[in-house]
Amino acid sequence: MQIHRLTAFHVPIALRKPVRHASFTRTDNDTLLIRCVLRDGSIGWGEALPRPYVTGETIDSAWQQLSGTDFTPLADSDFSAAFDAASAVDQLTLVETAAPAAVTRRECFGNSVRCALELALLDATGRSCGLPVSQLILDHPAFTDITRPRTEVAYSGVVTSQSPASQVLSALKLRLFGFSQIKVKVGAAGLSDADSLRRIRRIMGRHCGIRLDANEAWHTESLRTAVEPLLPFHPLSLEQPVPHAETPGLAELRREFFVPAGLPVMLDESLCCAEDAQRAIAGQWCDAFNLRLSKCGGILRSLRILQLADRHGIRCQLGCQVGETGILSAAGRHFACSVANLWFAEGSYDRFLVRDRLTEQDLTFRWGGRGVELRQPGLSIDVDECRVRSLAMRSLDLLPR
Repeated sequence: MQIHRLTAFHVPIALRKPVRHASFTRTDNDTLLIRCVLRDGSIGWGEALPRPYVTGETIDSAWQQLSGTDFTPLADSDFSAAFDAASAVDQLTLVETAAPAAVTRRECFGNSVRCALELALLDATGRSCGLPVSQLILDHPAFTDITRPRTEVAYSGVVTSQSPASQVLSALKLRLFGFSQIKVKVGAAGLSDADSLRRIRRIMGRHCGIRLDANEAWHTESLRTAVEPLLPFHPLSLEQPVPHAETPGLAELRREFFVPAGLPVMLDESLCCAEDAQRAIAGQWCDAFNLRLSKCGGILRSLRILQLADRHGIRCQLGCQVGETGILSAAGRHFACSVANLWFAEGSYDRFLVRDRLTEQDLTFRWGGRGVELRQPGLSIDVDECRVRSLAMRSLDLLPR
């Protein structure tokens, strides 16, 4: 299997409504898409969402990397197996570009580019060999200790930072839709988190699992004061309570407060690569990781982090980024339906959140948050290329040049 053509697209994707949390309010996305064509005619698509407050990337920095990187090592390769293509992307040297202003560059810089490239190649090579990406994961000899097939995944719902009336409406919808697990965004200015949780718990009932996500809203010196009033609502976990630079301070807080309180701490913005995972494990900063394919650099790198976490007793959830189209939703579905011991899963909000659908298939979760396995080759989706090209702000031929 050889690559014939690679093309990048910058596609603005509008959301149906603003999504607010402590770090940002989002109304649309600058989405990076990659189209891969193999010499046998197989076509694959990949997607990623650069986020400056997560990996330090923007769509412009990603575009600079794509413009300056030499992709001939990919063109010169003849892949005997689909994951050989993912390994080639993993080892590809991306051109060094300056990080955006006020961003501290970490090892994860460039992960959105790697994710979009990897997914496009896995989609194309999976189609070429007639296997879905989930089966490719299950067949990978390096990850047999963390893989297990499943026929469906149960996604969580989410209540974002919004007015009390909107929170009530969101909670009612989630209850009527049969969700047994939800995430609640906390830490936003002007809102009482305790009041929010009281409203939401009353509607969802005592058996619904509720997780908290602060999106770096608090600081270590005041974290205990912020969290203690929320404990009576029995949260299952607390995600990214402090900014990335303050995560080392979580070690002492875990020992003295979170572990005795029975509240696991999960890293998200501070968990974007294997190096982040290794530091967190060595420093005992957390109990769980939130894996998101785009920020972690794709499926292969996410599998490595999951394997590392599993060996050190760290739980993992599969997260998503706001405004993923059906391409990333499909990739997340394949991932979730092929790995073992995922604590929670998030994603497939497609028609509820994204205004511009790019796939022929509707990947939106069903009642109760259920998402069934995808069985067709590659990512099991058909992308509307005419729609992509009509929405694209710019495109770039990566191969051939």
